[in-house]
Amino acid sequence: MSLRLAQLQELWGQPVTGPLAVDQAELKLAPQAICTDSRQLSGGDLFLPLIGERFDGHGFLAAALEAGAAALIAQAGHLAPASQASVLAAAAAAHVPLWLVQDTLQAYQELAGLCRLQLAAPVVAVTGSAGKTTTRELIRSALAPLGPIWASSGNENNDVGVPLTLLGAGPDQAALVVEMGMRGLGEIERLSRCASPDVAVITNIGTAHIGRLGSREAIATAKCEIVAGLRPDGLVVIPAGDPLLDRSLASVWSGRVVRVALQGEGHEAAADLVGSLDCQGEILELAGVALPVPLEGVHHARNLLLAMAVARELGLEPQRWRPLQVDLPGGRSRRLQQNGVLVLDETYNASPEAVLAALELLAQQPGRRFAVLGTMLELGEQSLALHRSVAERARQLDLDGLVIVDQGEEGAAMIAAATGLSRLRQVDCPEAAAEPLLQWLQPGDVLLLKASRGVALERLIPLL
Repeated sequence: MSLRLAQLQELWGQPVTGPLAVDQAELKLAPQAICTDSRQLSGGDLFLPLIGERFDGHGFLAAALEAGAAALIAQAGHLAPASQASVLAAAAAAHVPLWLVQDTLQAYQELAGLCRLQLAAPVVAVTGSAGKTTTRELIRSALAPLGPIWASSGNENNDVGVPLTLLGAGPDQAALVVEMGMRGLGEIERLSRCASPDVAVITNIGTAHIGRLGSREAIATAKCEIVAGLRPDGLVVIPAGDPLLDRSLASVWSGRVVRVALQGEGHEAAADLVGSLDCQGEILELAGVALPVPLEGVHHARNLLLAMAVARELGLEPQRWRPLQVDLPGGRSRRLQQNGVLVLDETYNASPEAVLAALELLAQQPGRRFAVLGTMLELGEQSLALHRSVAERARQLDLDGLVIVDQGEEGAAMIAAATGLSRLRQVDCPEAAAEPLLQWLQPGDVLLLKASRGVALERLIPLL
């Protein structure tokens, strides 16, 4: 799999440093040779500078030339006239083609899209308000019997991360699993058109980012943008039982849809694939196969159902299904033993739905149960009500202790809603939560840590 410089000419016209020579036009670039960091550039690479909030790669065009870049891309009108003249002169002297484009980020996505079209392997795209990364990793594991699976890593689920994932795939991959996040309308549509998925998975529609989008209806619209680049014969996999998701999807997609549901939750009639969870929540019976649920919690069993629906779509018959091995990034479904206390480390991020699911998981644990909850960000006008709702649930579950990490309005709302718990404290930072916890906790207790990324609740862990 490779790109020729002549293909870039088809995208953006003649390079400003002059027409391509025949030998240049035939120069092939591996996708991995498209570089956005001049420090990692090797001779023969294409250098594409990106513009971020705190950096601008255009300052390294000259360095890329010195490192032996085979071609350059720059954003038109972005360089100062003197700088642009200097770079153009240096590129012309080195016989290196340079394209001026309207937007280097869009160009990066266009390059990734070209490379994706050369891939024979199917692409699975995953989005949702919660559980995207977990479902991505479950799908990766479920597809492992097909061969090498390439997937997004870490937080590479945005305008930069998705093309980076696509460009990193090799020709020997059996499938790609691409996570797609969003901060507003239009982002998932761009990512979907870049990835051209064969299968799209929407884990759920919740309230994460409701402060940016204004309503669950707008969130559903944004998540359903994942079908924008979906192949006409493609498939969408969703949970059954969400009328809002069903309506939003039907307004933009008339192709195949598979809905999944757990037995006993009331959505079986609307589902195409139904799984039965044992009373311990440890085994999922599905299509005659008993699959261990690799992560605790009913919400993870639902995510496992989504993953197995994808596996079935891509040709894995139930007799080839195997127990899944899942390795999640830090702060997600991590279990720690701290001086005899089981710590449920869910510090990476939080939405109201994710916090409620984590509280239900905590309630299922034996022994005394404690929680440290921080604020959930980007909830807009509904923030106070949503913070109250999770604290009310903590009170209903009769936790043995609760620490709220926030001294603002959200923290006050949570304290008011949780009043009645036998142990209840409000602190201003993660480190301050250690003082009451060290007084309360005993060996055999269970402690949940959950908050949005900006709270950095993981700073508490070393102090326990």
